Amino acid sequence: MSTPGLLDCDKILALLAEVAAVLDGGGDGRRHEAIVVGGSLLAVHHMREATIDVDSVRRLDTELRHAIEVVGERHGLGAHWLNDSAAAFTPAGFNPSECEVLFEHRRFVVLGAPLRDVFIMKLYRADPADVDDMVTIWPHIAHGFNNATEVAAAFYDAYPHAPDDEHLPEWISKAICSRTAHPLPVH
Repeated sequence: MSTPGLLDCDKILALLAEVAAVLDGGGDGRRHEAIVVGGSLLAVHHMREATIDVDSVRRLDTELRHAIEVVGERHGLGAHWLNDSAAAFTPAGFNPSECEVLFEHRRFVVLGAPLRDVFIMKLYRADPADVDDMVTIWPHIAHGFNNATEVAAAFYDAYPHAPDDEHLPEWISKAICSRTAHPLPVH
């Protein structure tokens, strides 16, 4: 059972099913899509106990937002418990075809972004909670990198506008990788 106000895997999936049911009860019949990132994706994968909201990098249209609000009201959640605030931080080169299906209904499909992309997105912000999440994600993506310089290069490919930080590879190696069973050299 989840803590009140927090969304664990079961609660997230139940809420998504309710959104689908609301959509099924009206509207124009279109199928809506959300692409989940962040803590909610980790919660669905049981890599984190719970989260406070569900973030999507796919913009949510008016009909979907209305269904989200209806479900949120039923459960005492805010109107933005499922939101598209993360859309502004979608990495360059993000490919939705690489996402996995987390929930599917004829009116609503929810995809999960690849963990590699979620790691890179969290590296962009890198607050303490993001660092903890990156430590959790790292063992699942470590096989894709030979050194922390490659991780930093992937970050700059995803966010070419980010300021250059010559210490980023060293920080990745020490603050994230070394805290796991998958340490990574800087070079």
